[in-house]
Amino acid sequence: MSILRFTKRTVLRQCLFVLIAAGSVFPQSTPELEKRIADLEQQMRKLDPSFQSAGDNASLAARLEVLERKMAILTGAPKPVIQATAPPAPPVQPPPLTAGLAPSAPGSPLSGVSITGDYQKADNGETKLPVSGYMDFHFNKNRSLPGEFDFHRFVLLFGHSFSERIKFWSELELEHSIVEGGEEKGEVALEQAYVDFLIKPYFNLRGGMVLSPVGIVNERHEPPSFNGVERPFVETLIIPTTWREMGFGATGDFGRGFRYRAYMVSGLDGSLFNAEHGISEAKTNGFLASFRNPAKVGRLEYAGRRKLVLGTSFYSGHAGFNLATVNPRVNIFDADVRYSYRRADVRGLFAKTWISKARELNIALERTTGANPNVGRELLGAYVEPAFHVFPKRRGQDVILFGRYEKYNTQHRMPDGFTALPQFNRSSWVLGATYKPVADVAIKFDYNFNRSASKVLRPLDSINLGIGWWF
Repeated sequence: MSILRFTKRTVLRQCLFVLIAAGSVFPQSTPELEKRIADLEQQMRKLDPSFQSAGDNASLAARLEVLERKMAILTGAPKPVIQATAPPAPPVQPPPLTAGLAPSAPGSPLSGVSITGDYQKADNGETKLPVSGYMDFHFNKNRSLPGEFDFHRFVLLFGHSFSERIKFWSELELEHSIVEGGEEKGEVALEQAYVDFLIKPYFNLRGGMVLSPVGIVNERHEPPSFNGVERPFVETLIIPTTWREMGFGATGDFGRGFRYRAYMVSGLDGSLFNAEHGISEAKTNGFLASFRNPAKVGRLEYAGRRKLVLGTSFYSGHAGFNLATVNPRVNIFDADVRYSYRRADVRGLFAKTWISKARELNIALERTTGANPNVGRELLGAYVEPAFHVFPKRRGQDVILFGRYEKYNTQHRMPDGFTALPQFNRSSWVLGATYKPVADVAIKFDYNFNRSASKVLRPLDSINLGIGWWF
């Protein structure tokens, strides 16, 4: 066995020398060279299952750098030096940001945290699990009403590496600055706390308090990662955000840009469904959660080579653990896209929620509370958001101008015997700008033009200012 392993290492080392030499002669976009690097990465995984490549979306120089470091560790030899005849390669950049917890700027403190189990490595081979955090405070003013200041979130993130195959990550959040017993003044919340058991790049296990991988913002909710002071309405009312539940499941990266998450999680609380907010207030957040009928949730993403990310999510689970006579099922489907071309970005999302036995649910809640919640059997929402970066990429500062149109209806379809109310068929235009003096700090402004189908109960327009940062 030792002779076989020595032979493999020798062959791989020779192949690596050839590839490095080839990288100095052929352009980095040569398809033949790219295929040879991919083959070598596959052989390296067979030799050492813990090997993690830089990712298919990284530059060829970055992938070669990772292979060189691994080969130096395996052979105990220094990294080979080849005299290049072409101009030197640019500095190695981190893997695509879609592989991390948030689509942060390169080098951001959160870019080393994986949602698939593909953790980034430091130069010494250790996993980077930083102590970091994010915060934001807002000024919100609805038309004709006084404005309000709110230090909305103060969040600290902690990680620990028990070994190369067992990692822990957590996120502790303080909302609205203060917490007072029994009053809705704020909360201290455990937003995430899970352990990853790394087995293979394409299959890893995770358990604990996890974020439901539905939509764009739920897993990527740090202030500099999205435009607008507040999170999109669709990803608040049609898809609950931030949506965390107790659960366990699998994560992985199939390569070629495909990655997934799939969990069994605690279900929603159907007794908290209502007409205005849909299912958004029914999150148990892992507190007294029920696993009597665990829900299933999953997401599949494709990260293309030209800054294209396609995603689809599903959720299915019962929500009747706090109801005596009815156990409705909630199904959610989401499809979303993010794309960047030069200094322009666009993102869009479509989401639909189905609630079975909505008629029986309304009757049961009315008997219990004395008020008809008028819960719809279908909820529907979608938005599209184009954005443009004003400053050239070489500058350290940036200004992003954006516009977002949202359409969301928490009573898209009603059960028999119940009538949809027009004030819950809503739409919004959100126009604004984000100024980033540095990549990790965002100063935000937006104006919301809010409308509904009702001619009597009209939603108020609003103006919002905010500062958000991470470290």
